[in-house]
Amino acid sequence: MKYVIIGGDAAGMSAAMEIYRHDPQADITTLESGHNYSYGQCGLPYVIDGRIGSTEEVIARRPEVFRDKYNIDARTMHTVTNVDTDRQIVSGVFTNTREPFSIQYDKLLIATGAKSVKLKMEGRELKGIRSLKSIPDTEAIIGEVKNVEQVTIVGGGYIGLEIAEALSEIGKKVRILLRSGQVASFLDSELAKKIHEEAYKHQIEIVFNEEMVRYTGTDWVDGIQTSKEHYPTDFVIEAIGVQPNTDFLDGDKIELAKNGAIRVNPHLETTVKNVYAAGDCAQHFNRMKQRADYIPLGTTANKQGRIAGLNMAGVAETFAGIVGSSILKFFDVTIGKTGLNEKEVKELGFDYEESTKEVTNISSYYPGGEDMLVKMIWKKDSKRLLGLQIVGGAGVDKRIDVGAVALFHQMRLRELLDLDLSYAPPFNSVWDPVQKMAKRQL
Repeated sequence: MKYVIIGGDAAGMSAAMEIYRHDPQADITTLESGHNYSYGQCGLPYVIDGRIGSTEEVIARRPEVFRDKYNIDARTMHTVTNVDTDRQIVSGVFTNTREPFSIQYDKLLIATGAKSVKLKMEGRELKGIRSLKSIPDTEAIIGEVKNVEQVTIVGGGYIGLEIAEALSEIGKKVRILLRSGQVASFLDSELAKKIHEEAYKHQIEIVFNEEMVRYTGTDWVDGIQTSKEHYPTDFVIEAIGVQPNTDFLDGDKIELAKNGAIRVNPHLETTVKNVYAAGDCAQHFNRMKQRADYIPLGTTANKQGRIAGLNMAGVAETFAGIVGSSILKFFDVTIGKTGLNEKEVKELGFDYEESTKEVTNISSYYPGGEDMLVKMIWKKDSKRLLGLQIVGGAGVDKRIDVGAVALFHQMRLRELLDLDLSYAPPFNSVWDPVQKMAKRQL
């Protein structure tokens, strides 16, 4: 069986390894447009400020490891430009020479990931405007910010906040420029305010409700003109999100969603026989919304890649879906969310209730406790948990993970009280903060 996988990172190589384990006769070829395989994109902001020593440290396995140890034909610098599903042929060009190539498949996985969204406006061609998605992006940013003073980040989501922290840590003046009225749009506004406070504490400027008009400068960017005023800057990082990297697909046979994500069934099969898709280029079933969604995260990519690889190798498995869990660090606060926020609950038409409280992460009498702002949302009639958002210090990750498990199993607030969670004064109170929130509503 000839397996071809487009994409050499999380989803693609998770699938390749499952095929390797379950099909001893497998002939596996993976095609990557760049030089790097299997690296941790989420670690890249921390390379910028030196917490991670170099981009080399985020690489899990090099192409030669897949070739020599697992007999996977891991090719680099292969840019795919077309998939002929009738003849089952993938074609493209060598990234550096532009010479053509083609390869036949019996089963194909598309795991091309996502690419950074770029602002389409005047001045986009100026130097000193970057985004962060890959190892080459990271190395370019590190080289170019050395001699600049003021950096403007357009966007305040996960990557925008992590880059803001990293640049601030190496002594840059940082401005976050937003089209909306808050950072972290995945959170409700009362929690986002805590992040604004943390930014101001570290001398990061945040400008809200600005419509970007054009970049200014001659050769190198020197400012951003908005509909209100001009903001001088020495460097710009666009962090306004990502979109599925599926431009090479025509969408006629391999069906795409409106945003370009590939439609898949629970087995990660596309609308074409023998073609699968996984990771940031594909849709993700959301258990909370009970419909296809698009929340590109490394955890999901690895899980979907595993499921796709198993099914390609003949082992029937289904992707159980996501509940929408995420977490990030921003200076001294941890920001976590799982399930639905209030905006999403309203859009879905749920009759709901919510509560927001500030609680301590450990026993109140034990020294060193840290506050966390917790928001819980639940269905009004059944008391089934719908979402959990937390901004605070130590212990946010633990509570978000408890919430994620509860959401996966559609637990009600009463059932949260029965959970046998670990307790000792340095780690928790006898009633965990999540349980305290639930207990107050019963």
